[in-house]
Amino acid sequence: MTDAILARAASAGPLIPVDIGHDVYAAVTDPNTAFWALVDKTRIAESVADGTALIDSFRDKAAEFARELHALRFGLTPSGVYLNPTERCNLNCTYCYLPGTQRSEGQHMSESKLIASLGKLRDYFRTVMPEGRKPRAIFHGAEPLMNKPAVFAAIEEFGEDFAFGIQTNGTLLDNEAVEFLTSRNVSIGLSLDGPVAGITDATRQTWGGKSVHDKVLKAMEKLRGYGSWSVITTCTTENLPTLTGMVELFHAYEVPTCMLNTLRCTLPGARGVKPSDGDMAKAFFAALDRTYELYRQTGRKLLVANFANVLIAILAPTARRLMCDISPCGGGRAFFALAADGSLYPCSEFIGLPRFNGGNLLDDGGVAAALASDAFRTVTARDVDRFAPCNECAIRHFCGSPCPAEAHEMNGGMGRMGAFCDFYKEQVNYALRLIADGKADDYLWDGWDEGTDTTFLMQ
Repeated sequence: MTDAILARAASAGPLIPVDIGHDVYAAVTDPNTAFWALVDKTRIAESVADGTALIDSFRDKAAEFARELHALRFGLTPSGVYLNPTERCNLNCTYCYLPGTQRSEGQHMSESKLIASLGKLRDYFRTVMPEGRKPRAIFHGAEPLMNKPAVFAAIEEFGEDFAFGIQTNGTLLDNEAVEFLTSRNVSIGLSLDGPVAGITDATRQTWGGKSVHDKVLKAMEKLRGYGSWSVITTCTTENLPTLTGMVELFHAYEVPTCMLNTLRCTLPGARGVKPSDGDMAKAFFAALDRTYELYRQTGRKLLVANFANVLIAILAPTARRLMCDISPCGGGRAFFALAADGSLYPCSEFIGLPRFNGGNLLDDGGVAAALASDAFRTVTARDVDRFAPCNECAIRHFCGSPCPAEAHEMNGGMGRMGAFCDFYKEQVNYALRLIADGKADDYLWDGWDEGTDTTFLMQ
């Protein structure tokens, strides 16, 4: 056991009370270990007094909790890569994290370079992943289908080596592309920001100002019935009042999974359409409430993946599937990104920021050199335990103060919080209320707890 883990275990307690806005329950937490419990809100002091079953049991397990959290935060090795096969995009979205000159004038990665890159990535992942487990490789933005021939050739070449996915704006997803991707079990993510064209068009249009709303709906119709697809909605001042309508639309189209994402405020364009934390919380929770109603009415879930991950971070921290809401985040630890010029970055969010370039995959020492570079270490060393106000926050390891790119560019450094601090706090409170009411499973994918072990349970 490391000194850091021993220190966390030794510092466990007293538990910190948190008002979660529930009629009956409050939460108590130990931020150092991400431990939490629900207690009678009228008897908090008695519940956490020395000698109680809760406190004695927690202290018996504190070192185990600390070890588990430390492994999650500092012991991971990469198991996925975001592939950016082109800098170009056929859309000019208001809030994009990539500079406009890249998206309008940038380069494609050649087919031969993409094939060579995936060969080198395959060889790297074989050294760090268990035998028989495939790394994830997600073709990502700008718009990967702008370079479709190279992307499809790579999927064909390496289908046995990677679990492929593609995040696309959907406008180029014709019948041929759908047949190719679905026949090879490639996961497909789309983007849509409004239930009607007027809302979508406020932030997502072509460079010539044309609407793409109907094209995305057609793509969604093509994917109806496919098991592995999703839709992202980026929440802005323009679409926030329509989030409930968004989930109703997704449910009608039988979307298995969606994400209602907060803006990443890395570049100034996003900050101009950033909603307030209070408005974000109100609209987001109303949309979640509506997914619950639809599930109860129809028996069919619409999973909101970014919220489900917050729930999992509370219920079973090591089972979380997304790594944005932990500190250090997954960038440069659980995954990294390959840019169109062959450079490696901790995450696609950093591709427009040259100082976070960790070197070229084919020319500068590969993945291992990038992971050890100052560019990557600046991100992987970001630790909410070490900067205010996060280091005093009771829920800091359910949030992670995302995002490091956003914190650096918007707020002036890695030792600063990201955007939407109050929203993340309220999201955790909402999640704890669902747990208290026995509703959490209705917001999670079926079988989420298969393969997990219960390490602490008190009735």
